[in-house]
Amino acid sequence: MKSIKELYRIGTGPSSSHTMGPRKAAEIFLQRHPEAASFKVTLYGSLAATGKGHMTNIAINETLQPVAPVEIIWEPKIFLPFHPNGMKFTSIDQEGKETDSWTVFSIGGGALAEENDGKTSVNTPDVYEMNHMTEILHWCERTGKSYWEYVKECEESDIWDYLAEVWKTMKEAIHRGLDNEGVLPGPLNLRRKAATYYIRARGYKASLQSRGLVFAYALAVSEENAAGGTIVTAPTCGSCGVMPAVLYHLQESREFTDIRILRALATAGLIGNIVKQNASISGAEAGCQAEVGTACSMASAAANQLFGGSPSQIEYAAEMGLEHHLGMTCDPVCGLVQIPCIERNAYAAARALDANLYSSFTDGMHRVSFDKVVEVMKQTGNDLPSLYKETSEGGLAKDYQPME
Repeated sequence: MKSIKELYRIGTGPSSSHTMGPRKAAEIFLQRHPEAASFKVTLYGSLAATGKGHMTNIAINETLQPVAPVEIIWEPKIFLPFHPNGMKFTSIDQEGKETDSWTVFSIGGGALAEENDGKTSVNTPDVYEMNHMTEILHWCERTGKSYWEYVKECEESDIWDYLAEVWKTMKEAIHRGLDNEGVLPGPLNLRRKAATYYIRARGYKASLQSRGLVFAYALAVSEENAAGGTIVTAPTCGSCGVMPAVLYHLQESREFTDIRILRALATAGLIGNIVKQNASISGAEAGCQAEVGTACSMASAAANQLFGGSPSQIEYAAEMGLEHHLGMTCDPVCGLVQIPCIERNAYAAARALDANLYSSFTDGMHRVSFDKVVEVMKQTGNDLPSLYKETSEGGLAKDYQPME
């Protein structure tokens, strides 16, 4: 598995696979061909189907157009076999001849991959020897250590500085989201809700206040993402509100120290990495179960660790967080990361706290392992028709007409 630095990416919304990935690909191709007289970019499958709503064309044009004109070709009905988020960059010289082309895939969380497992720019070394939760759990039981200590052993020493920056960015997104009001970009004319939820939650007594604040924090980050603000993929832009909401709420209400939060982030990153390695974190490949489901799983594990859960209880919390999102479709209305994405972040944050609580009442023993749920999620994603995988052709997105 790769470093969790590649899971937690700091960048701008609204989509890690549709905005951050294509922007990075454009930067790589521009470095290879700064002499080009023009560029042609062909977007395939999900990238083409929801690219305009996700600002894919804007990300590419902002990168390439300062150097040379860009032609973008949309091919929503063509799905390349390697991944639904395919794109081909072509450089053209002064005489109009194509000088080079590069096909690359945005596989989720801002990561890129080449079909031939290729060799260069998009590939980084593995830093984790163990790729499955079961073997890491056995390591914890054998050594007496916890998941975050396994992260510490595998990552470089600067991982804690990086996670500190991740945590700082998450909190800043919450603060901005709670302050900002108004309407989100796009044809839905969707009003921001975070500030209202926060004010209303503060007026309730403890039990309702707690849940309302979690909702407010998740909405704050998700709305910032929808507006193109700076967020952290956890594991994606579309699911970026879950982890910050849970961790910020627990720190504010239980006064957990920053170092304990960073350790929880490390454990959550390990959970997300396992899903990314063995299944997918891409809504275009496996539906929203891969994005919000994984985020809920990560937050469940992080919360359980903060409350002193054993390695087996943490694994159980993570398993429940993902299991109870199995089959969730990715059907963004109008191709925007707004409906139902924002609301799903808030609800998944609450479910993560429930998974933590449920696991805390157990001894950690259960029948279905986290690894098994990851396997089932992958198969479920394969079985989902493409209209339920970030194409906006089915489900909630079908035939939806924005309000005038």
